[in-house]
Amino acid sequence: MGRAEAIRYGAIPGRASVTTGIGGRITLRNWRLGLVMSVWMAGAISYAELTTIEEILDGQRPAVVEVADALWYAAELGYLENASSMVLGDYLTSNGFSIERQSAGLPTAFVASAGRGSPVIGILAEFDALPGMSQAAVPEREAVVEKAAGHACGHNLFGAASVAAAVGLAKSLQTEGRSGTVRVYGTPAEEGGSGKVYMTRAGLFDDVDVVLHWHPGDRNNASPESTTANKSGRFEFHGVASHAAGSPERGRSALDGVEAMNHMVNMMREHVPSQARIHYIITDGGAAPNIVPEFAESYYYVRHPKPEQVVLLFERVVAAARGAALGTGTQMNYEVMHGNYPVLRNDVLARVLDRHMRTLGGIEYSGSERKFADTLYTSLIGPSLKIGSQREIQPFRFRQKMGSTDVGDVSWSVPTAGFSTATWVPGTPSHSWQAVAASGMSIGHKGMMLAAKVIALSGDELFRDPSLIRSARAEFVKNRGVDFDYQPLLGDREPPLDYRK
Repeated sequence: MGRAEAIRYGAIPGRASVTTGIGGRITLRNWRLGLVMSVWMAGAISYAELTTIEEILDGQRPAVVEVADALWYAAELGYLENASSMVLGDYLTSNGFSIERQSAGLPTAFVASAGRGSPVIGILAEFDALPGMSQAAVPEREAVVEKAAGHACGHNLFGAASVAAAVGLAKSLQTEGRSGTVRVYGTPAEEGGSGKVYMTRAGLFDDVDVVLHWHPGDRNNASPESTTANKSGRFEFHGVASHAAGSPERGRSALDGVEAMNHMVNMMREHVPSQARIHYIITDGGAAPNIVPEFAESYYYVRHPKPEQVVLLFERVVAAARGAALGTGTQMNYEVMHGNYPVLRNDVLARVLDRHMRTLGGIEYSGSERKFADTLYTSLIGPSLKIGSQREIQPFRFRQKMGSTDVGDVSWSVPTAGFSTATWVPGTPSHSWQAVAASGMSIGHKGMMLAAKVIALSGDELFRDPSLIRSARAEFVKNRGVDFDYQPLLGDREPPLDYRK
């Protein structure tokens, strides 16, 4: 199967494997696709002949694109990203990084380091995909193949750009003989699995001076941002099965419990703070209409910009579940699945990122890319941006986002800042098939390389000017509070390694 045919077919995740060969070449196999990709790890590049970070990154570009495409084809769900984690880790080790795998007890997490001494700059790398997405790099909607996973949040680009930036930054330190440590955190299961929370809880960021990260998006933006705190839980109801027509009086419907809970929570929406968000799905509603359901389950997310509000709102959701069980004669138990803090803004670091992004400029489309974008754009509902805005850098101003990320917990442990680049067609929402499409082709690759350069050049400035790190730390302490005591919103639970199985 050729590359174009594989893209049209749509990758199906779940059975990807990776092996490392001689000279830094790796082979990724997706058995259900019949696809084999051979990826060169760029270990043979003569970095001594390259004098600037931008030149080092430009020299890596072909290999980094192959890494991003390998992750795109693998499209692995949270805590199952075995091939993806191996590809990123092997790329780093082939470029001189030492690596610790299975960090914090997470099977696909890693921490890779290069350089010596201080300061220590951490770079986050995500690589998990989302369930139930199409996986095709084409501008028209294609049928979802067996509800396959897809990179609808662009984490294939996220991971590839982060390791590229780290290599460029480390090679620059080495060439000039400067002190400083570059550390890459391979962080699994961002999508609902809170991988970074477990890594934060384990103290893996305790000796880091600053952390830089980025995220694919539909615009170039390095403004300071915050997100919502988020706490989720699965609510199980257990009833008594019976024949729904012949002996309904002998049954107690677990589905009635779920529906009663959902009804009460929906009434509760009138009486919660306006910035709160509550979402749910019914993950199991029974086996057949003529059987009173013995088991049913719902899955809830609760969000608010303030962590203390999330805790209170989640407790109200739990109370509704208990009331629903009492009223329906069922038994209820729940499991906290994940919990994230909001991102703690850091304007000092954000201004460094913004400055380098403005110097580098935005994204220019080729003729074929513009044709792709024009076709895809017609499928968007109420796009907030027009094609052409990918060339621009958004104004620098604080933004409160309503989504959530486990980067939040990192940001309460160490001064942290991030940004987005236009890896998607302007106006594209995340978690959409349109995001999957651009993440698997050259538009996504261009945004990825811009992100790599922004991170590397910003990290280089921080290494050269330690006063910026001190200022970032002072702002961090002020915003967090000197008496802050980190208590994970997910408590002391073990990582839910099977939450995507």
